[in-house]
Amino acid sequence: MPVEITWWGHATCAVEDSNVRLLTDPLFARRLAHLRRRRGGLPTPADRHADAALVSHLHADHLHVPSLATLAPGTRLIVPRGAPRAVPGLRRLTHLPLTEMAPGDETTVGALTIRAVPALHDGRRLPVGPHRSPALGFVVEGGARTYFAGDTGLFDSMAEDVGRVDVALLPVGGWGPYLGDGHLDPGRAAEALARLAPGSAVPVHYGTYWPIGMDAIRPHEFHAPGDEFVRLAALRAPGVTVHRLSHGERLRLEVAR
Repeated sequence: MPVEITWWGHATCAVEDSNVRLLTDPLFARRLAHLRRRRGGLPTPADRHADAALVSHLHADHLHVPSLATLAPGTRLIVPRGAPRAVPGLRRLTHLPLTEMAPGDETTVGALTIRAVPALHDGRRLPVGPHRSPALGFVVEGGARTYFAGDTGLFDSMAEDVGRVDVALLPVGGWGPYLGDGHLDPGRAAEALARLAPGSAVPVHYGTYWPIGMDAIRPHEFHAPGDEFVRLAALRAPGVTVHRLSHGERLRLEVAR
């Protein structure tokens, strides 16, 4: 069965499976606070069409209310439990039906089953405040099993919680010269790949946004994570085929089930 994946930059992908189209962490901004888009054009309005959007956690580069507001009426938003309370702007998106999920929850979109899985990442919108929501990954099962990791670090139960998957969309970088806790760099992402052992993988969350005024500071941290992940994955998970996509590039995979 075929699955098609298009990477639009950062953590935003289109996943098409069983005649259902999903968007992950939609971010359609040229600038976000101190970040600006350095590579890749924005998807056209037609490319932003989806049956549902998966939002992994509440940070503004993953839950971007202005981008979500551009989605067509009726597009389902699947968000971490408690997100509307923590992000009041979500409650104004009355044209988008909302589904809240926590790790272990399942929902369906057309022929697809979507299961929320844990992520090791700060799920809060702000570093202070009373509202907390879990950071999530998602396993999408249709003709293929596709894992979208959102933002996460390595954790001991990752392989058990995620289960068997055919394709893994793994973050391998960030939007600045340093990554804090709860993230995967190319080495940790290659280790995650070895644990998960999917048939294929696509690196995401790198090489798109960069802080304004920091072009000359550790620029390899912006450009290099995709290629470094490819190199390390070949050493640590040689049985996995890694597809390093360009912005806007579409990948079609035939998955035997």
